[in-house]
Amino acid sequence: MAERSDTEEVKLLGMWASPFSRRIEVALTLKGVPYEFSEQDITNKSSLLLQLNPVYKMIPVLVHNGKPISESLVILEYIDDTWRNNPILPQDPCERATARFLAKLIDQQICVAAMKVVGKVGEERDAAVEATRDLLMFLEKELVGKDFFGGRSLGFVDIVATLVAFWLMRTEDLLGVKVVPVELFPEIHRWVKNLLGNDVIKKCIPPKDEHLAYIRARMDKLNLKSA
Repeated sequence: MAERSDTEEVKLLGMWASPFSRRIEVALTLKGVPYEFSEQDITNKSSLLLQLNPVYKMIPVLVHNGKPISESLVILEYIDDTWRNNPILPQDPCERATARFLAKLIDQQICVAAMKVVGKVGEERDAAVEATRDLLMFLEKELVGKDFFGGRSLGFVDIVATLVAFWLMRTEDLLGVKVVPVELFPEIHRWVKNLLGNDVIKKCIPPKDEHLAYIRARMDKLNLKSA
């Protein structure tokens, strides 16, 4: 269980299909922190969301004893600093720095490159796929000889990289292109199997069929806008 009092108020403003929201659920569940989940409509933002995150106006937002914390990577570090059991960041300063670097690589580069795959066709899509694969190769090399990015247990980078495992890789069938083929990324595929064997991950990832239906609808909407 979490080390701090169960009487604390913890609320998460999120959205069920968001990888950024789901990673906060993973961290809170791993720590054993009870929380209230407030589902948000990202197309019609609530006054509460706008009040709690007036700068970015985005989910997720963690509210701890009335104080809001925004941005998923910041929230993850806050959770780790606040509830010290089951640490998700490495204790070694160099390993912590590496974990932060990889997390930013995932959010600021891999996610951006992968989104271009969705929005492109023909040669432009091929170029976007190659750019995404080049970035994913950094993760592939990092996983050699490890069950998880941090070693033998679920950690910070694994939680962030669920974006790759359960969003990017699920989207492949809808796109009709394998962005992360097993022959190029055997370590990533092995890691995904390890994730699927983790009880916390299984509890916190979106149901596959419902999730794919949501992604398909989003992609159809994007295609209509670009037509």
